[in-house]
Amino acid sequence: MSEARTGTEQFVDASTQPETRGIEVIGDAERHGRARDLFFVWAAPGVSILNFTIGATLILLGLEIWQAVAVILAASLLWVFPGAIAASGPAAGTSGSVITRAMYGIVGNKLFVAFVGWFIGAVFLSLTWLASSFMGADLLRRVGLDDPVWVPIGVTIVVSAVTILVAIFGHGLILRIYPAMAIVLFVIFVLVAAFVLPTVDWGYHPQEPLSGAGLWSAVSIGFTILASTPLSFINSPDIARYLPRSTKPTHIAAATALGGAVPFIVFTIVGVLLATGLKASAFDAGIDRALFDLLPAWMGPLLVIGVIVNTIALNAMTTYSSSMALQAIGFRLRRIPAAIIVGLVGTALTIYLVLSSSLLEAANLLLQFLVIVSGPAMAIYVVDVVRRRNVYDGVDLFDDRRGGRFWYTGGWSIPGITALLLGGLTTALCLSTDVWAGPIAQALGFIDLSVPLGMAVAALAYALLNRIPAFDGDRALGAPVAGKEGRL
Repeated sequence: MSEARTGTEQFVDASTQPETRGIEVIGDAERHGRARDLFFVWAAPGVSILNFTIGATLILLGLEIWQAVAVILAASLLWVFPGAIAASGPAAGTSGSVITRAMYGIVGNKLFVAFVGWFIGAVFLSLTWLASSFMGADLLRRVGLDDPVWVPIGVTIVVSAVTILVAIFGHGLILRIYPAMAIVLFVIFVLVAAFVLPTVDWGYHPQEPLSGAGLWSAVSIGFTILASTPLSFINSPDIARYLPRSTKPTHIAAATALGGAVPFIVFTIVGVLLATGLKASAFDAGIDRALFDLLPAWMGPLLVIGVIVNTIALNAMTTYSSSMALQAIGFRLRRIPAAIIVGLVGTALTIYLVLSSSLLEAANLLLQFLVIVSGPAMAIYVVDVVRRRNVYDGVDLFDDRRGGRFWYTGGWSIPGITALLLGGLTTALCLSTDVWAGPIAQALGFIDLSVPLGMAVAALAYALLNRIPAFDGDRALGAPVAGKEGRL
């Protein structure tokens, strides 16, 4: 184990200088902050134009207003999962991409982080940068800059550069500026909502009301799209890891979950209401352009500023976590160069999407496929936190020697890898999208049960396999049984 990995090297977590710490264990003397600080950290990314887009999708699926609102409220409950795993950050004092070694083994975790960490990171970087690129380009088009290629590319590059800069400064800057960003974003999007409300058709009903299998298909597909947002935040321990070890896990969970859920509920419902007053042609042109057409001229630039600020808030957090994921895989990089690499990859993918798709098409497709990996991974993490009573030894997690506590079987945890594969396979078989419908979804009339079944299979498989002594690496090595400290 290297000295830097065990917390003896000195690091500074301040908003005024780049954070050089990566996945290194944080000593008790360096811990600071309060659980409630996490509320605004998670609220700022949630005040998003993407929520408008997803909300509008529920109307496109054929749901009535009350049905769409019910689906949103049901999906918002999933924010309890990022809250539950966030508490493992202060318990271990390191990144979630290192803590998952307890679930997948030293070698198995490298594959998991490379695929899940990078896949989720790249999708969300590109998807949110895509939103700001489309809207920024549309605003510039209205003032005469209408090049369909170079204008959106230019907007993408500028926004991504600022995002990467925030990620380089890291945790201290995120804690300092995100509360202000959340307030600014809330004011902007409330103003937007005020102009949207007069256009709402409160008596809206679909031309052909859904019933039976068709209704359940629309409800389940909408739920899957919505669920992908909270289930993707498997990086919540990264933001909480500087908190003192004595911080109550329930407080960490509540601040994280409420910070994500409140804006998620409010602004996704606004997206539902927005869609009721739009004609079909407005959806073809794009939700972003439809919003511009509803707003007065002075409000357009303000909305773009809001979208860009939100994009920076969400993607700086994603880039920050992805840079540590790169370290956890085994690349001998400091966190700052790793953040730059992650940002460049995300920028390239965004430019490709800008030139090849619309925001609505890209958002819906990517969010649905995201749950194949994010749902089972989140379920396994939550089960592990519960079975260990949120007790993790940060130093042991860095012991990558054969025979170490988390070496398991040749570096692989059979329960973790098996549960992830079974959960992912079940999710894929139950998924229903425009380009892929699994056989189970087809047999059920295109009802999408990918999230509940995929998570249930992964959680059950992981819990049961860990009860088999031959597969329980902690028990086989005689590791101490977790005590009451840190219990959720």
